[in-house]
Amino acid sequence: MPKEKGATEKGERRRQALTEAAAQLLREGGFDAIRHRAVAERAGLPLASTTYYFDSLDALVTAAVERTSRDELAEGRAHLDAGGPGDPLELVLDQLLGAESRDGGLDAVLLRYERLVGAGRRPYLAPLMRELRGELDAVLAEALARAGHTLDVDALRHVVEVVDGAVLSALIEADPDPRKAAHTALLRVL
Repeated sequence: MPKEKGATEKGERRRQALTEAAAQLLREGGFDAIRHRAVAERAGLPLASTTYYFDSLDALVTAAVERTSRDELAEGRAHLDAGGPGDPLELVLDQLLGAESRDGGLDAVLLRYERLVGAGRRPYLAPLMRELRGELDAVLAEALARAGHTLDVDALRHVVEVVDGAVLSALIEADPDPRKAAHTALLRVL
């Protein structure tokens, strides 16, 4: 049986370095920032390594989205396990808008929503996004339950829709603090 690309310890380290580099670029500049040359340079590896360890740019983008999303989910889960950031609703906003948005991180919110909309333009990401949505829902449901709001799946989706709508409205209106608008909407819907 042939050995899978990157199956060696060195190969796995390189694949992980490329994935992390692509994830950093995704967080910093969105999908357009993920290019073979940029990823290789960020990882400190030869350009050819991106096509050796990933069959296509789509595969590299998928790895970056999965890494970024799983890191964000793990951070949320860790906060829950540690008792949360104080207010469980802040954890909900961290998961939906990004923890960087706490400091008025308008750019972080823009990049987060651009990433979500951009994922919709990439059908190859749909299976991963559905899987990640289930994991996100679990973290959100637990955080809301700790805040005294036990919601069924439909009600949870409605909460997310309201928050997303508030954020988009704030972005359209050039509100410098879309997190505040999202927090207000979250309190109103609950």
